[in-house]
Amino acid sequence: QVQLVESGGGLVQAGGSLRLSCAHSISRFSIDTAAWYRQAPGNQRELVAALSRAGTAVYADSVKGRFTISRDAALNTLYLQMNSLKPDDTAVYYCKLQTWSGDYWGQGTQVTVSS
Repeated sequence: QVQLVESGGGLVQAGGSLRLSCAHSISRFSIDTAAWYRQAPGNQRELVAALSRAGTAVYADSVKGRFTISRDAALNTLYLQMNSLKPDDTAVYYCKLQTWSGDYWGQGTQVTVSS
């Protein structure tokens, strides 16, 4: 059974940093794209950052230069380093793995940025 477990969320002041982790049970050879999404209350879920199998990263314009997506293949873990956080970054953050057998989502982790 596929499991994705996110951690690292919390409450932080504006300008602070957090690192989200997504530990999963999927072989890295099965993953096409790994990504982070977020959803704020009343908003649709939006893509924050994505990392292809080849290592190419893409970011939403709102987080470019502040967030970094990365992975540790040996640990089967996806990361999102978030720096210079803003109140607008407040949301539930989800990891998503796109594989040959389907898409898998984590349960979400809350990030709250106070002004």
